[in-house]
Amino acid sequence: MTTARSTGRVPGAWAGAWAQVEAYWTWYRRYWRATLYSSGLQPVLFLGAMGLGFGSQVEAGPATGGLPYLQYIAPCLLVAGGIQFAVGESTYAVLSGFKWQRHFVAATATPVSPGQVCGGHAIWIGIRLLLAAVTYAVVAAFFGAWANAGVLLVIVIGVFAGMATAAPIMAFAAATHDEGERFGMLFRFVLMPMILFSGTFFPISQLPLFLRWLTWISPLWHGNELARGAMGAGPGPLALLGHFAFLCALSGAGAYLARRNFYRRLVV
Repeated sequence: MTTARSTGRVPGAWAGAWAQVEAYWTWYRRYWRATLYSSGLQPVLFLGAMGLGFGSQVEAGPATGGLPYLQYIAPCLLVAGGIQFAVGESTYAVLSGFKWQRHFVAATATPVSPGQVCGGHAIWIGIRLLLAAVTYAVVAAFFGAWANAGVLLVIVIGVFAGMATAAPIMAFAAATHDEGERFGMLFRFVLMPMILFSGTFFPISQLPLFLRWLTWISPLWHGNELARGAMGAGPGPLALLGHFAFLCALSGAGAYLARRNFYRRLVV
């Protein structure tokens, strides 16, 4: 049960959110080495296994947009890694702020509002996503994973897709009152199938038609299409605009629900 309420003496919106970010940074600068694997190296391992190992057996062709398989999956692995990281930082990390470490409760006993706590956590996820994306992009460059300078736009897309996914998951986590058991179901039945069947490793045209609608509502598929478009191997401009609009809608709806649930949880 929450024992503290916001004081109502709220500083500027950005100032309150950045106070939360500063708290995270104070911790991160001491323990950043422990996060290297999840922050950027895990997608690189996938790139080595699938792009160089399995990919050496795949010939470039229409299915890969004429690109070598390594360059075909490299941008999507950046997006997939970002979404996977965003989900991790939007589940147990959020629940901990309410239930275990309770630093969200402590923050709202100060002039910081629940909305600023929510915004600060989202900003921190965005910063971590950017660091992870840059790390992956630099390391992947040594594998010859990038065909052109579109990688710079792929980094932005990876962060955007991760944030669009994080927003509704934060809302979900803020409404979780158990010990996080349902997060396991989220990882097992939503996240992993999304990673495997959203066009990251093969075109979704290879899926049965009756299953493709699940891909169409996957933020990863929309991010993948945008990332491949940035590298010159994606769909046309109108389709790319549709993918961008989907992620914008998901991000906006998720941000609204997350902010509302943070207020419900922290204001008694």
